[in-house]
Amino acid sequence: MQAPFRLSGMRRGVSKMKLHCFERTFFHSSSSLTPIQLPSPMETHLWYVKPSEVKSGSLLNQYLDILPPCERENVLQMRGEELRKSALLARALVRTTIARYQINSHSNPRSLKFRKNLHGKPEVQWQFRDDQHPPPLHFNISHTTSLVACGVTTNAQIGIDVEEKHRSIKHNILSFARRYFSKHEVQFLAAISDPQVQRMEFIKLWTLKEAYVKALGKGFSGAPFKTFTIRFKGVMEGGFNTLEDLSPKASEIVVDSFDDLADLTSNWQFSLLELANSHYAAICTEKHGAGSDEGKRNAPGKLTVWKTVPFLEDECVSGTAAVKIICGVQ
Repeated sequence: MQAPFRLSGMRRGVSKMKLHCFERTFFHSSSSLTPIQLPSPMETHLWYVKPSEVKSGSLLNQYLDILPPCERENVLQMRGEELRKSALLARALVRTTIARYQINSHSNPRSLKFRKNLHGKPEVQWQFRDDQHPPPLHFNISHTTSLVACGVTTNAQIGIDVEEKHRSIKHNILSFARRYFSKHEVQFLAAISDPQVQRMEFIKLWTLKEAYVKALGKGFSGAPFKTFTIRFKGVMEGGFNTLEDLSPKASEIVVDSFDDLADLTSNWQFSLLELANSHYAAICTEKHGAGSDEGKRNAPGKLTVWKTVPFLEDECVSGTAAVKIICGVQ
């Protein structure tokens, strides 16, 4: 018998979340997922959920039900309610997001299977015959205790990272940066005199670097942060102005790799944004047709963002106050 997923502080009998239903943007259902078309070749989809807004015990148990026994056990064995809830929502968000695209009429989040590459990056293990090509969908997940996000692309690798804007950093920023960042990045941070601004710029850089190594599929161990530099063209040309002072189009994010020339900077594009006025989110995607037609590779991308509570409500928040593009792909 499945153990219930309990959160302390939850009042008994609370089984439904309060819904703010606006007919044009929301839906709610106890068991269905709204079908979504796969992203276009130059498009990225980003889905996110805020754990603080998922308060229904029955809904959390519904998320447990779509996990295989090994994943369910891993979640329930984690220490701390926030950690358990975040881990559960991350797994549920991945499964429900991928199921929305109904690849080969495959729309059951429970039956999805996953595997990891050599560096531990999760991938869908599609159930197809040997003579069939795997679907072109790629995804990546990132989560904190206060926000969980999943990015989706087609025919392009993707890496994402989310961090709290006001995350406290125990170490001295520059000392910490010297351990992990390139010399160029340390110089960028050292030129910022305001400690608060310096901390925020550090978090943005960290988020972008995480997204890049995750897009490579290597992770931190396979692509140490010191082996590449994240640069903001508009920032450097403006004499270390912070990103907040620039329009999204004025600052392009580029990466210089010191170790692996195969990971050319021209093969990757970035977005840096604020979500829900509380988190920074970085997205790194492979440019389509890398190594082929230059015009197609450099064509502008598109980003579509949804806020969701799986099985309950979805809202497309692109173009609203919930999504602020700092720089990069829009």
